[in-house]
Amino acid sequence: MIELLENERIDDLEYKNLKIIQNKDGFCFGIDSILLTDFAKEIKEGSKVVDLGTGTGIIGILLSEKIKPSKIIGVEIQKEVYEMAKRSVILNHLEDKFEIINGDIKDLQNKLQMNTFDAVVSNPPYKKVGTGITNENDKKLISRHEITATLEDFIKISNKLLKDKGSLYMVHRPDRLVDIIELLRKYKLEPKRIRFVYPKEGKEANLLLIKATKNAKPFLKIEKPLYVYKENEEYTDEILRIYGKKE
Repeated sequence: MIELLENERIDDLEYKNLKIIQNKDGFCFGIDSILLTDFAKEIKEGSKVVDLGTGTGIIGILLSEKIKPSKIIGVEIQKEVYEMAKRSVILNHLEDKFEIINGDIKDLQNKLQMNTFDAVVSNPPYKKVGTGITNENDKKLISRHEITATLEDFIKISNKLLKDKGSLYMVHRPDRLVDIIELLRKYKLEPKRIRFVYPKEGKEANLLLIKATKNAKPFLKIEKPLYVYKENEEYTDEILRIYGKKE
């Protein structure tokens, strides 16, 4: 029996009976994490994967079933959130596939073997320190703002973790695209695929999904737009497919 702490609940992920523990006062996962797991589903079965800033473990839990990796290691700096993710791993009987470690992504050279991973996935904090709303609790603040690690930190350690020709899959904001590409190339991660996500047709993109491959040759594919809602505010067919509610 999994113990739930105050303000915690178990949410059904509606995919292969997977579930996750969340705290309603903390940072709960959003559609960005779900879209990233779909974008990264090309990762080959049996791969070794690192999830940087794993949070409650949503990305690793879904990828454990979607891509059948040999191992996923989730890295989370917040002790309380790390403990919650560990309990979600046990809840889903994924102990043999998905390991959570409590630590700073900037210190991973002392904890993980470099140049050995096939893929890195990450939904990092989107906002630079000093931007956006900051009257949030500490857990939400760290999840949304670059307080404990910057975008450069995430990209730099991704290069060190990946094998040659291994790939980083990341979700972020379109307004950071120039920074993202500049930093990816600085650390020898060549952008290969970008997909922009729009709330609906006629609106500006509010998310981007990007894949970059270590030491690859330049060739970038801009994929077709992904729209979340139809004009009637219902999910589009593609979003329903991603959520497993439509073939």
